[in-house]
Amino acid sequence: MKTNSLSSVIFSSLTLLFLLSSTPTSNALGSGTTLAVVDSTATVCGIVSANQSRNIVCYRHGRLIPAIPDVSFSSISGGKNYFCGIISGNYSILCWDTVSSNTTFQRRRLYYNGTVLYENLSVGDSHVCATVVNLGTVSCWRINKGFVLPSGFDQFSLITSGFGFSCGILKGNDSGSVRCFGNVNGSIAEKIENEFMNVSMVSLVAGESHVCGLDSIGFLVCKGSNNFGQINVPDQDKPLEYSDLALGAEHSCAIRRSNGSVVCWGGRGLFSVNATESVSFEVIVSGSNFTCGLTTNNFSVICWGPGWFNNDSGSVLKLPLPPILPGVCVQSSCSECGIYPHSQYLCSSFGNICKAKPCWPQMQVLAPPEGEPPWQPGLPVSSSKALTKGLLAFVIVGSIGTFAGFCTVVYCLWTGVCFGKKKVHSSVQPTITRAGSFNCGAFSNYSPPSRASTIRRQSSRIMRRQRSGTSSTRQPDKSEEFTLADLVTATNNFSPENKIGAGSYGVVYKGKLADGREVAIKRGETGTITKVFQEKESAFESELVFLSRLHHKHLVRLVGFCDEKDERLLVYEFMKNGALYDHLHDKNNVDKNSSLLNTWKMRIKIALDASRGIEYLHNYAVPSIIHRDIKSSNILIDANWTARVSDFGLSLMSPDSDHDYIPTKAAGTVGYIDPEYYGLNVLTSKSDVYGLGVVLLELLTGKRAIFKNDENGGTPVSIVDFAVPIIMEGEIAKILDQRVEPPEMNEKEAVELVAYTAMHCVHLEGKGRPTMADIVANLERAFTLCDSSSHGSISSDTISVGSD
Repeated sequence: MKTNSLSSVIFSSLTLLFLLSSTPTSNALGSGTTLAVVDSTATVCGIVSANQSRNIVCYRHGRLIPAIPDVSFSSISGGKNYFCGIISGNYSILCWDTVSSNTTFQRRRLYYNGTVLYENLSVGDSHVCATVVNLGTVSCWRINKGFVLPSGFDQFSLITSGFGFSCGILKGNDSGSVRCFGNVNGSIAEKIENEFMNVSMVSLVAGESHVCGLDSIGFLVCKGSNNFGQINVPDQDKPLEYSDLALGAEHSCAIRRSNGSVVCWGGRGLFSVNATESVSFEVIVSGSNFTCGLTTNNFSVICWGPGWFNNDSGSVLKLPLPPILPGVCVQSSCSECGIYPHSQYLCSSFGNICKAKPCWPQMQVLAPPEGEPPWQPGLPVSSSKALTKGLLAFVIVGSIGTFAGFCTVVYCLWTGVCFGKKKVHSSVQPTITRAGSFNCGAFSNYSPPSRASTIRRQSSRIMRRQRSGTSSTRQPDKSEEFTLADLVTATNNFSPENKIGAGSYGVVYKGKLADGREVAIKRGETGTITKVFQEKESAFESELVFLSRLHHKHLVRLVGFCDEKDERLLVYEFMKNGALYDHLHDKNNVDKNSSLLNTWKMRIKIALDASRGIEYLHNYAVPSIIHRDIKSSNILIDANWTARVSDFGLSLMSPDSDHDYIPTKAAGTVGYIDPEYYGLNVLTSKSDVYGLGVVLLELLTGKRAIFKNDENGGTPVSIVDFAVPIIMEGEIAKILDQRVEPPEMNEKEAVELVAYTAMHCVHLEGKGRPTMADIVANLERAFTLCDSSSHGSISSDTISVGSD
């Protein structure tokens, strides 16, 4: 077969991901695997690539089944009847039973131990083991009384598990030595460890009762036995012949380094499939009597073997799974062996996939099978002619980028923005300079306008356009202009009795217009031109600019405005049921029946409504918008109990496609503000995600973002610090708001999904948080689960959850 040279460059460096009998376990990097199988149910699971949530999706009996909760995982491993995954960040280990249902998986257990972080997840027939990050010590769960753990002084670079035992490679002074542990009865662990005596190993993977790996020279070494006695290995003419391994009950398979194809031995010859000879693989994994592999060309999964739905030895089945990650996404520069090609795309910019250790020479891989195009994240790989054109385009674009970068440096030095010399208040809308907006060659004559003046011109244009079209007929797509006299009359001269709250720049009053419409009127501060007044004026103009062009069922609608003399007023549609904050934290709301919001179904519905409004700002508004002040007091509820996001006084346009963030002084509300944004003055859309995560925790616990913890002597504590550790421990019931009845069966799963979503929203680093699209998907799933429960008094007529 003709091998494409570019394919060789892009898809070489097969990762050494090593797999256990029923599952993948650990690779030479010691970080885990991304593909797993469950033996008894022939279930295949993988972590989805090029997906910011990096969730787990499984295939079983012709059906795709997502693992709930739909959150990010770093690695997975499977056993006889269940599989487990480490939540991204190595916070905790979740496990799912695959036997009880054909349509979903029952979450069995969550393992968590304080601040300990885990890696090297490895599941045997029934036990679960992992190593502690950096230390290498082993923790195991679901073990019987006869299971003997290794010494607490043993530190492992990786571990792998079989039936009733586990083995690992020691690091430190005994680096490369094999140490096994497990059930005393049968002493398989002791037998295998003795057979590996004096052999230095760099990789290891367990089968049902045998273990194989590569020694320090690169030769394949196998110890233990299968059901037919001593295990044999194929003839090897030279070292470095094999990379990835997968072992079952009677068979073993390996990926050839020469071209990525798979060779199998044992298993009575039923695993040597001709169809796999022309396919290049990145990862393989075996059950007791079947094998699955992740292909190089498009990261799809194919399975074969006598145990795969009684397939004959010559057939393979391509599974309808989405593309699966070929390795674990880690926060590392991969300085030892380099970065796997396109790993940032595969990991959605969340870290890299490192090439496997040891750093052996790269080999070519097979070209994709005829009729099946290679996986392409970007650059085409069809011909050398295309490569030449691509390189030429790269040089041209690179030259332009270099020139643009030079101009940026000149701009930074000229204005002092890069060094923080230019003072810009955080509540003022920045001017986003698009490509081609000024000529770098004439830069010395360029004077950038102030951000405040930019907003003022934008809002003035809106006002002029709307004034010219104002009529007595209500125009729903345009903001109306009101006179000050109109609004004075509507609010009874802004009487204190009509005051209903305060926004980012002024006091809010309830009013009734001459035509009978109930509205909320926000009145900005008036007086002399002070710094505070200028900031309030900018907030007024910001809201006017944004809300005049935003129309969405989950955003508060702007009815009109008044700009008369020193008065700045905005008129909104009236939200009859007030702010979410008041329902959760009003001291008068202590009776369980005093608020419709005291049901889990309604609380999840409110969260879903708000998330859809924020998703619209991030993904569908042009240009997209970062709210910057997401909190429960800015989520209002209308007469139909539909939640809407309000108060855009601090909002900013998202950075353009050439930038990932906005450098600006932090603004927001204590308890809700993104700690990354607060500390680094770097704003991204993930700052809104953090604020929403705090709101989700408020909905779950009924506590304020910052509250006095009676257990700590009334010391103020953050709801994030209070709730997240308990969620990690799987003890969600301990933090739930007691004003709401305990969740029923379906509600319990829904509440749990919301809790895990909230936990990821408040991740310390923005890149570890989900996108708004991911959050909406999770909350939709949670509401669907909750809606199927009979609990609660909310009728389908009361709740509107239609798509936007």
